[in-house]
Amino acid sequence: MTDQRERKIVILGAGPAGLTAAYELTRQNIRPVVVEQDNIVGGLARTENYKGYYFDMGGHRFFTKSQQVNALWQEILGDDFIHRPRLSRIYYRDRFFFYPLKSLNALAGLGIWQSILITLSFIKWQIFPYPQEDTFEQWVTNRFGKRLYEIFFKTYTEKVWGIPCSEIKAEWAAQRIKDLSFKTALISMFVKPKNSIKSLIEEFDYPRQGPGMLWTRAKVEIEKRGGTVYLNSPVTRIHRTGNCIDWVATAQNGSGEKIHHGTDFISSIPISDFIKRLDPVPPEVLEAASKLNYRDFLTVCLIINQPNLFPDNWIYVHSPEVRVGRIQNFKNWSQDMVPDPAMTSLGLEYFCTEGDDLWNMPDTELIELAKKELNRIHLANAGDVVDGYVYRVPKAYPIYDSDYYDYLQVVRSFVDQLENFQTVGRNGLHRYNNQDHSMLTAMLAVRNIVFGEKHNLWNVNADQEYHEEFRPADNGELRSDGVLEEEMIENLTVVFQRLDPIAFGFSTGTIAGFFIFFTTLIMVLVNGPYSSPHLQLLANFIPGYTVSIGGGIVGMLFLFFLGFFFGWAAGYLRNLAVFLSAWFIYRNAELHTMRGLLDIN
Repeated sequence: MTDQRERKIVILGAGPAGLTAAYELTRQNIRPVVVEQDNIVGGLARTENYKGYYFDMGGHRFFTKSQQVNALWQEILGDDFIHRPRLSRIYYRDRFFFYPLKSLNALAGLGIWQSILITLSFIKWQIFPYPQEDTFEQWVTNRFGKRLYEIFFKTYTEKVWGIPCSEIKAEWAAQRIKDLSFKTALISMFVKPKNSIKSLIEEFDYPRQGPGMLWTRAKVEIEKRGGTVYLNSPVTRIHRTGNCIDWVATAQNGSGEKIHHGTDFISSIPISDFIKRLDPVPPEVLEAASKLNYRDFLTVCLIINQPNLFPDNWIYVHSPEVRVGRIQNFKNWSQDMVPDPAMTSLGLEYFCTEGDDLWNMPDTELIELAKKELNRIHLANAGDVVDGYVYRVPKAYPIYDSDYYDYLQVVRSFVDQLENFQTVGRNGLHRYNNQDHSMLTAMLAVRNIVFGEKHNLWNVNADQEYHEEFRPADNGELRSDGVLEEEMIENLTVVFQRLDPIAFGFSTGTIAGFFIFFTTLIMVLVNGPYSSPHLQLLANFIPGYTVSIGGGIVGMLFLFFLGFFFGWAAGYLRNLAVFLSAWFIYRNAELHTMRGLLDIN
């Protein structure tokens, strides 16, 4: 292993991934250099401060299945990490709907006739689904029907991404709720799972003054341990020789460039920006990188002279008559986000593309637009707004459009050849990871550098490195929840395994037939034929039966076929009941996990 004192590691970007990598490196007595283009750390997970009011760019809930990530959060924040309940609703056609949808609330809001049409649409698409699920539209429609898709998913999703749902890859939807499986739902029928599916989380943790509080403290700790974090230092050039990067140049507030040499490099900046600044780079790779698209957004932060407005953490705005996509109520995230208890602060989020009309609209006009739309959806009076500010966030979300995968593969095949370089985080991998996923990629990148491990960072949130937590087994060895789940499934398949209706019917008929035959035979041998008037009453139910050996054979054949029929029917209905129960539980759980498609952060 290389002497760690000889390592000179340069990290591009001071968001969750970049700072996590730097923090982990300082644990190994390595002093990394971090370069960041903004004047604040945290990337999209930063917290802006306007006149003492804290504004979270996107609404970042803190929950994870990773013990390492949770331990880091707790280590840095301590008592400033608070537990919060989640409440979110959908605003659609002047009504509010709980999200995830609740039957009575949705019925009351939509009306009986619309609810009937939604049910019929659901049945239709269960019988005649799209044969292939290539797009978001096909993926959602196959699960919930076209009508529910158009009401609760189409408008909002197209607001967020700026392209038709028919052009968004189904892969994005599957990734957002990939923890759910029919197997998991089946287990929940009989056993309460130890670990909740992340999309079903009803509570979450949160820093008292927003996510930026975490990353500001991380920066302080990194610098205490000898690391360096340069702000206002955008990357201008990256030079390589062969398959190794030599140095990175950053702009220095108009005073030229600063060159950062290194033995290893980690990047969390958009992979397209990395390629554009790299020299040399093959033309086909540069072209592919330029085709990777991003969605930008801006937040209009309003300070309102009201102590309480609504109970939600945030509200999804699906109505097409307004342009706002989501509204955060920061006081309901944490009381410490608002310095004056008599006031409320809201963040109205507008999803846009850099250079379009929303992005270029002057701040004063954006504030007026936000006030009018807030008034339009009856959440606050425009006259109560006392102040406002606008924050713009470029390249917030990588877009999964129809061609992105092919372009990304070209870029990936090139950067994978770079021997002293790793790309991490949401934008570094052009993968819509959550904050904890981004942090995990950084942790694994550090292990690759320091310990020579070979983790494939592109697969975080796609393989067991995220989805399995390791726990002590009975024998003291480590085992994963995946192993425990397989054992649970194996045990359940023994106890609740499928009945073979034909075999069950054959068994039932055989037992019934032999029972009447041997009962009749015993009566004949003990008392003689026709000696049991009570048994003779069976002739009223079994045609041709008598208390005789011949009658016993007739009764045996009759009850065999009757028992076979009822046994077969019982076995079939039992299997159907188990399947339908599991299916309805699965569909209900899947509907709950659809919140993962709306929780953009």
